[in-house]
Formats: sequence, structure tokens, C-alpha cells
Amino acid sequence: MIELKNVSFRYVASDSSALPDGSAGGLGEEVSNGSLKDISLSVSEGEFVLLNGGSGCGKTTILRLINGLIPNFYEGQLTGQVTVNGTDVSKAELYDTAKFVSTVFQNPRSQFFNVDTTSELAFACENRGMPKEEILRRMEDVVFALHLEPLMNRSLFDLSGGQKQKIACASVAVTQNKIILLDEPSANLDTKTIGELRSLLAKWKNEGKTIVVAEHRISYLWDLADRTIVLKNGEILSELDRTKMNSVTEDQLHEMGLRSHRADFGAQTKGSNSSVTRQEEDSFTVQDFRYSYRGGRKALDIPLMKIPQKKITAIVGNNGEGKTTFLNCLCGLGRRSKGKLLYAGKTYRRKARQKLIYLVMQDVNHQLFTESVLDEVLISQEEENEEEARKILSSLDLEEFADRHPMSLSGGQKQRVAVACAVASGRELLLFDEPTSGLDYTHMKQIGSILRKLKEMEKTVIVVTHDRELIDECCDEVLNLHDFNRATSEAR
Repeated sequence: MIELKNVSFRYVASDSSALPDGSAGGLGEEVSNGSLKDISLSVSEGEFVLLNGGSGCGKTTILRLINGLIPNFYEGQLTGQVTVNGTDVSKAELYDTAKFVSTVFQNPRSQFFNVDTTSELAFACENRGMPKEEILRRMEDVVFALHLEPLMNRSLFDLSGGQKQKIACASVAVTQNKIILLDEPSANLDTKTIGELRSLLAKWKNEGKTIVVAEHRISYLWDLADRTIVLKNGEILSELDRTKMNSVTEDQLHEMGLRSHRADFGAQTKGSNSSVTRQEEDSFTVQDFRYSYRGGRKALDIPLMKIPQKKITAIVGNNGEGKTTFLNCLCGLGRRSKGKLLYAGKTYRRKARQKLIYLVMQDVNHQLFTESVLDEVLISQEEENEEEARKILSSLDLEEFADRHPMSLSGGQKQRVAVACAVASGRELLLFDEPTSGLDYTHMKQIGSILRKLKEMEKTVIVVTHDRELIDECCDEVLNLHDFNRATSEAR
């Protein structure tokens, strides 16, 4: 079904503008690590293959080769042959390859063609000229299977990252293609939605579809996959068949830079009692926090919320419950937000909070501005200090990229650049929105270590996350936003 024979690929820089996925035109996500080197890989019809490895190891590049985006969209030096469904996809038109290969991209924004959810689900079928009745039937089946009823007829711009990911998966499901590729599909999903995604993948497998998933969070896929391919620096480091997957230990996986494969890992989150009453001296207060979208739909209504000072607090909750909106309002980005922050004996209104708080966004492409990684860190400092900036980059394994353009890095590498900027800012209160999205085991541990160092520096750290491994690694307290937000409580 899928055959890569002695394939090597290296991205070549282009003068074109930045692409929708955030990479610089033609540079691609794995450019920093030499891309792929003499890869040979076969995937049989109906097989479920899991691609693992560190950030920038070549997982996304393999998916781009299979769906024809390389070399038809991403420029580079390609040798070897890629055959899919009997077709040399490097020579086929993308619209022909799309008739049997569907892809869920790492950044779902890069694959949307419409502004509302219902039209997005219909788009692929409409593009193929299917009868209206068939399109509606397929949409109805997918909406039911993925429990998407609350997301229909909604603006894509109003959805959370996890909700956008669900729509991206649904837009692929309606095509009913034989081959399905997914790039970090669980990166922004809550535990409940990951379970729904797993059920969908199991359904596709039972239907005999060929599935290739590039993923760091492997626990929900471990019993579904027939084979695991581990990549390092563009080469195949190890190949585990089902027998080896059944016998591999946690320590062996961690040695290869992989995350836990235990489905119950981190199920018992520590310090998750959100009803604890704190004293003013060891907590700060969010009071009368309210935010509504245009049109009047209420997103936040928090009468009172106390959060520990000089600790690491995880904010958890289901997709769409307002976690990202909460962080945006907390740091002063939400212009229509109401409420105040009582911190260290002072009251901070919206504009004043902007000088107290630093936010690392869920989509870090929105906050990388300069021509080099080093410059990103330097402009985040109160006073530029190159020696200190380079130390921060070194602590996050980024020093070798100091002179590189941030948009030429992989998703995980860009995530670490944004964390480096937060460290350099020197702000007292640091907010992180899914800081380990797209990160492998080694760099997840590294982010956990950085957050602990910030706590040792007496910084207050708030992390919105679905990553149970990160919570277990470094968080002191876990607060479920649903317990405080009357907007979502009343909606249920």
C-alpha cells in the first residue's frame, strides 16, 4: 500500500512567504536535523503504524512524502522512490493523491478552507461533486460518531485548539479514504476527546483502513498499533513489531526518548482538591472575571478563584471550557474581559496585568517576530544581555539554533523558543498554554525542569495542560476550571 525505497530528503530554503503551518516557505519542520537519510519503509494495506521519535526527527516529513506534499509543495532535494496505492506520488497531482490519502495536520488551522464548522465538514465531499444526500449522510454519521453536535454551525475562529482538532479529524473522516495520516492528533485534546479519537481510530482500523500516526503521546495508541517505527536524526533507530511492543519496558522507551505507553499513566493527579481554602499570603485571587464572545455567548464567569503563589499550578478541563480564554484575560489580552487580579497586596486591572504577566501561547507562531532565535530571547529581556540569553537557550537545547529564523524550526523547537522567552522576561507571573504540545519525552522532562527552576526563583507558574505526564513531573496543584467557571457549569 505504502512503499518508501531508499528515500533521502533535505528541505531547501525558499523566498516564498510563510506557510499556514507556521514554517517559512519551503523550509519545513525538520530542516535543522538534515531531514531523512536513506529511509526504506513498507506499510501493508490495513496496517496501523505508529511513528515515534524526538522533535525534528523526520516524522512529519515521512507523512508529507506519503501525501505528496513533498516534493509538490515543500521544496527540497529528494532521492529514492515513494509509491502509494501503486502510484508514484512525487509525480502525481496533489488532487489525485487526495482521492485516496487524507491527512490531519499538526496545526489544524492549516487545513481549513471555510469559516464555519458545518461547511468545513462538507467541503471535501462537495469538492468531489458528491450528491447532496450522500454528503449529508456522511456528515451525520461523523457528527454522531465524534459527538460533534455542539460544534456544528459554529465559527471556526471561536473554537478552542482542541475543538479545531476535532473538526479536522471529522473533515478527514467524511472522505472515507483508504489511507489516513495523522500528525500529533492528540496534541491539544483533553482526556475525554482522546478517548473519542481512539474509538474513531479503532473503527477505521476495523474497517481495514491503512493508518500512519506521528505521535508523542503514545499510550492511547499502543494497543491499536501493529508496528512502531522509532526515528532519530532522520534515520530509523528501531522498529518494534507487535511482539516487541508487548514486551518493551518503560525504561527502554525512555532511553529511546519516548513517552509512557501505559494507558493509566498519571490518572491520579496530585493535589487536585480545588476546594482548598487558602490564606491571602500564599495565594492570589481572581475576582469577578467575566468574558463574552461577540454575539453575547458567555465564555467566562468566575466569581472567585484562588491560585497558589510561587508554585506550579495546572489548570485542566475539557476542550472548549475556556482555559485559553482564561489565560488571555488573566494577562490582559482580552479587551472585553471584566474583573480584577489581587496579587501580592495589589489590585491589577487589565492593562496593569500586562506588565506583571508573561504568556506563552498555545500557538507560538503568534508570538515569534524576529529574524533569529537569539533575537527573540533578547527582545524579551528587560535589558538585553546576550550572555544570559545564550545560557537560557543552552538550558533548552537551543543554542545551536541561535542564528536560525524561528519559523524554520519544528513545532516542538518553536515551543521551546517561546518558553525561553518567558524565562528571559523576568516577569513574576508566568502563564503557559499547552507548553508540551508536540514535545517528545526528553523535552517534556526538560520543560518540567525549567518550570521547577522558575518556582525556585519564586515565580508563580500557571500551566494549562492536558499532559498528564507533565502534571506528574512538576505541578504542585491541579485546578479544574469547570469547578470555578459558572459559564460552563450552567451550560451543562
